[in-house]
Amino acid sequence: MREVEMTVPHLFRCPISLDLFTDPVTLCTGQTYDRSSIEKWLAAGNLTCPVTMQKLHDPSLVPNHNLRHLIQQWRQMDHRFGPDYFTAIDPLVSLKHCLQSPQSTFQEKLEALQKIQLLTDQTPSTNPFLIQIGFLPLLLQLSFQMVDPEFSQDYMNFVEQGLTCVLKLLPYGELESLNMLKQDSKLESLVVLFEYGSIMVKQSLCHLVGVISSSSSTRELCAMIGKHPRFLNLIVCIVNQNNEASETGIKAISALCCLESNRGKLVQQGLIDALVTYILNSERSLAAMAMAILEQVLGIERAKEALIKNPNGVKAVVKMVFRVSDHEGSESAVNSLMMVCRESLEAREKAIVAGVLTQLLLLLQSQCNGRTKTKATTLLKLL
Repeated sequence: MREVEMTVPHLFRCPISLDLFTDPVTLCTGQTYDRSSIEKWLAAGNLTCPVTMQKLHDPSLVPNHNLRHLIQQWRQMDHRFGPDYFTAIDPLVSLKHCLQSPQSTFQEKLEALQKIQLLTDQTPSTNPFLIQIGFLPLLLQLSFQMVDPEFSQDYMNFVEQGLTCVLKLLPYGELESLNMLKQDSKLESLVVLFEYGSIMVKQSLCHLVGVISSSSSTRELCAMIGKHPRFLNLIVCIVNQNNEASETGIKAISALCCLESNRGKLVQQGLIDALVTYILNSERSLAAMAMAILEQVLGIERAKEALIKNPNGVKAVVKMVFRVSDHEGSESAVNSLMMVCRESLEAREKAIVAGVLTQLLLLLQSQCNGRTKTKATTLLKLL
């Protein structure tokens, strides 16, 4: 029996029981345990991670399917792995220990994170190994722990690299790990980082919001973000900034609109004016996506009122009816005009002044699809 135990790689042993994992689950600290062992630990009233002794603000247990699959492979190979496996995994375990250890200095942790980012960039084949040993929840924990109020350059570098690694690992990991952001402290950290973080941090957070909004396993978190007026105001404001973050902001807003409840909240935070400004800037590459978002929210009465009230609102939509470069956004523009013009004489008058009749005639003569032409004809009759 002892001989069998000696052949079990340390990565496959539960830190509590020291036995081979049967049902590996990962805590928010990034540490993996066997389910039965950690459940006994928690049931005894312990509120810390047994290995790191960090307080557990979120006691959720996320199944580590990658590690379970790896153990199954190991068993099928008669308890043997090639030497290359351990050559690859051991340095990663050391890096993880450095990030987890209270004895590690901030500079040591920053250097460890830099090495991890280098690995995810230059050696993507290591990403599954990073997932197997619990890096995803650990990096999320580190990125959204208590925010440094001074926002030092080292701290900002740490967060930038942490979020970059998280985004690289998400395609390989369990999205349930993101649900740690449902904690009030973590959600507040997300908002503060979005408000005061660098452009790179804002872009990474926008990408993260997109991932959260795309999965049913994080739908509740998406709804929680949609109930945070300060965050919604910040993400709407970023759309108006003439920098690289504005495009990721548009994508994040588009993702958040997957929930109807989020749409009304975004409109309350000035989404319509932001979209109008974005669309009017002809250099913006995601104008068609912005137009699609506008169409999506115009089912809300307050959104219609805001579009008509904006001096350039109807004009921006008319602009999108026909563009020489492409027809992307044309159908959304026609649909949007029909929604606001059907019951508003003011909207119809603004549309005509903005040149909608010429735009519609050009669209009808173009190579756009038949459905769009049919809708354009209907709008012409309405006007």
